[in-house]
Order: sequence, then C-alpha cells, then structure tokens
Amino acid sequence: MVHPPCPGGIPAYAAIIVDALADGGVQQGLKRPVARRLVLQSLLGSAQLMLETDLGPGDLKDAVCSPAGTTIEGVRAIERAGVRSGLIEAVIAASQRAAELK
Repeated sequence: MVHPPCPGGIPAYAAIIVDALADGGVQQGLKRPVARRLVLQSLLGSAQLMLETDLGPGDLKDAVCSPAGTTIEGVRAIERAGVRSGLIEAVIAASQRAAELK
C-alpha cells in the first residue's frame, strides 16, 4: 500500500540542509550567523521564485548552472554524494514509519 509522504518531517530535513550549507560557508571563512543568513535568504528567494513563476526545480537549477561553471560543479558534488537519493529515502522511510504507527 502506498502511503502519502510525511510533510511534518520536511522542516527537519530543511534544517539539516540549511545547517550543512552553512557549515560549508563556515569552512570557507564565513562567520556562522552570516553563513546561515545567506543560506536562508537564498532558499527563501528560490522558493518564492518557484512559487510565483512557472519555474520548476529542474528549470531553476538549469537557469543558474553556467556551462563548466561553479554551480554545476557543486551540483555534481551533490549528485556524487547521493544527497538527492538520501532525501528521497527519508520521505519513504518516514511514510513507512507513519504507516507502522497507525
């Protein structure tokens, strides 16, 4: 039986993503409050853009990735690390656990 994803977990997943991106900024020399604010502002702007336009997530990614540029190199690192798969697995695991608790 297919169970709907658990949207209640998304804030936790988002917090992990924000924390990890801020850690990267700190590693590159930013003070933590600055790194966190930059991440949050960037995510907020990205979400607003997708909500207010017809840009889907893939469209937005494609729009900001220059050929042989820095962003596509970062995307490549994310894909190598299995981040997308890990997030998919988190939704599946939470949904399965919700079904078990019913």
